[in-house]
Amino acid sequence: MPFTIRYLKMQHMSHFQRSIGLVAGIIMLLLNMVAPTWAADTVVVQWNNAALQAIRDTHPGPPIVARMLSIAHTCMYDAWAPYDAVAVGTRLGQTLRQPVAERNESNKRKAVSFAAYRALVDLFPTEQSKFDSVMTSLGYKPTDASTDTQTPAGVGNVACQAVLDFRHHDGSNQLGDLHVGAYTDYTGYAPVNDPDHINDPNHWQPLRVPDGHGGFVIQRFTAPHWGHVIPFALSAPDQFKPKKPNVFPADAHQYLKQAQQILEYSASLTDREKVIAEYWADGPNSELPPGHWALFAQTVSRRDRHTLDQDVKMFFAMTNAVFDAGISAWHFKRAYDYVRPVTAVHFLFTRQQVSAWAGPGLGTRLINGEDWQPYQPLTVVTPPFAEYVSGHSIFSRSAATVLTKFSGSPFFGGSVTIPAGQSRVEPGLVPAANITLSWRTFKDAADEAGISRRFGGIHFVDGDLQARKLGMKIGTHAWRKAVTYFNGTAGTPFDDSARPHTEDDREEDDEGS
Repeated sequence: MPFTIRYLKMQHMSHFQRSIGLVAGIIMLLLNMVAPTWAADTVVVQWNNAALQAIRDTHPGPPIVARMLSIAHTCMYDAWAPYDAVAVGTRLGQTLRQPVAERNESNKRKAVSFAAYRALVDLFPTEQSKFDSVMTSLGYKPTDASTDTQTPAGVGNVACQAVLDFRHHDGSNQLGDLHVGAYTDYTGYAPVNDPDHINDPNHWQPLRVPDGHGGFVIQRFTAPHWGHVIPFALSAPDQFKPKKPNVFPADAHQYLKQAQQILEYSASLTDREKVIAEYWADGPNSELPPGHWALFAQTVSRRDRHTLDQDVKMFFAMTNAVFDAGISAWHFKRAYDYVRPVTAVHFLFTRQQVSAWAGPGLGTRLINGEDWQPYQPLTVVTPPFAEYVSGHSIFSRSAATVLTKFSGSPFFGGSVTIPAGQSRVEPGLVPAANITLSWRTFKDAADEAGISRRFGGIHFVDGDLQARKLGMKIGTHAWRKAVTYFNGTAGTPFDDSARPHTEDDREEDDEGS
């Protein structure tokens, strides 16, 4: 019999949902109107949750989050691979292969847990006590630093250290050895515009944004060096390329048209569209878009009653696809340094009246063009990095592509219900009644994540749609690479992960584009 999943993502998703104050992570499976008993989460899911909480507590930027999840799950995969008959690790290949007698569930759990612990302590050193607690709850000693690869702890520690040694010098500047401060820019990026002057209407403008405490902060471009990070599967950050964005005045008509579309969305926002904009916002206090899709992967794990083996593979493939998506997106964000809608609207419509959302509780009115603001919290306004291409769209579509391929079906069946009045932008007013968002397929969810940024006034149509296409290609490419590790062909003459995309890899175009 078919089943339906109703998935409520509350506390562990965006800051919007956390404000709702409802029970987090409620997932219900209805099968013939009888709810079955859930098996316990695998240790992969447990460690994924620990990583997501550390992300919420430490607030790294989106591409940094994607890398963190990729490293954690690559370490878990590389610690698991020695206990499989054919899988190979990403750094040490098959050199840690364990005897058949050692390939049991208990050893896999322990090796995976030690690898996850070592990875997360390296990535989130301030959160070590929390990871210690997870290890203790699982019955392991976090102080066990064994490198004896005849033991599960030693396998986990050694496998993870090989990944960390490689990633410490991958161009991310995690150690602050390329420029002072972890993950800081070492390429000399400087914005063309400043908060008070639009010197070039084709480029990103850092804004002066309220800090929520009576003061202001001036935005700094998040990780403009990220295109230099070594990817998982991509041969280069621009292996797949979008078309060029519209520039003024050469493409004046299209430049104006895309800004007018943003104003049209703004003027006609329904409660449902406002809820979509807020639900998918995944702002700075959340697990961000890469973590949002990790939670969806957890849902798939529970829905399909995954084994440890399945979760190791699924999270490894998905998080590395999202990692590559972030590298590609940030490469183009830096390369084009493209203007956000808020700046374009101010440039085009200064000293003109426009019909648009006028602010919290004010509805649609005629306002001065230079006063227009996106449908976002005042402490956000627009993200602190360039527009083209959309991170939400590329992260979401790459993840959706891998989840579809892993599960063998496009079906997702997820939904979330937002109670009346629980908006952060317009609290007590939006939505006027409970609204349920639902997604039949993974692609449906990814597409809604993409258009949410247009409803929210922070992405143009091309930034969304071009990123969706890139995400599909990157997700497919990363999936192929992951499969070569699963079947042991990675790096051999039988590794076909670099073959050209075919018709079988393509999905329908988005919005007819």
